Amino acid sequence: MSSSDAKSSAEAMSGHDEGAVANISLDSITDGKNDRGIPAARFLDDIDLFAASFKPPASSELLIGAYSDLYSKFKAYEQQLEQKKATYNEKLPEIEKSIAVVRHLNQKKEAGETGVVSRYNLADTIYAKAEVDCSQGIVNLWLGANVMLEYTYDEALELLTSKQNVAQKDFKEVCRAIFPARTCLFVRMIFPRLEVGGIL
Repeated sequence: MSSSDAKSSAEAMSGHDEGAVANISLDSITDGKNDRGIPAARFLDDIDLFAASFKPPASSELLIGAYSDLYSKFKAYEQQLEQKKATYNEKLPEIEKSIAVVRHLNQKKEAGETGVVSRYNLADTIYAKAEVDCSQGIVNLWLGANVMLEYTYDEALELLTSKQNVAQKDFKEVCRAIFPARTCLFVRMIFPRLEVGGIL
């Protein structure tokens, strides 16, 4: 074979692979989407017939690569949802504790008391006793990012309540995406399809 013939053959093979890669899009290996816009993996009864549906026919390597990529995307989305859920599971109790403390101080102030003896958490298993002056009706709230601001009791309750409402709403959205009625079961049902239904 001459060098020109070899070059032509290599170009033909290269063009064939490029065409096959271009044909395997997300739509071609999924079957619709759920109400959150997440695509469902297509169950393959006949892998050979599915591969032959592409022009040119898709090789097993291309199909494995496409479905492996899809599988990784679903796993990443599931992990993202679980991380968000864990964050809200930690955040919401902290907000509720803060609201309870501010309400308690406000009640003591309205009752005419000037101070409240309290125990506060220094570390996971260490508590200290302190006397809190509630006569001024002022509390400092830690907002994060090395920022702490001073609020009246009413202002603090308004701020904390608004943050609680937003966090609860976001938490419900995450749970809706995780639990069976919505996306999580939808996502988790996809993994067996990818594994059993024919590729991974």
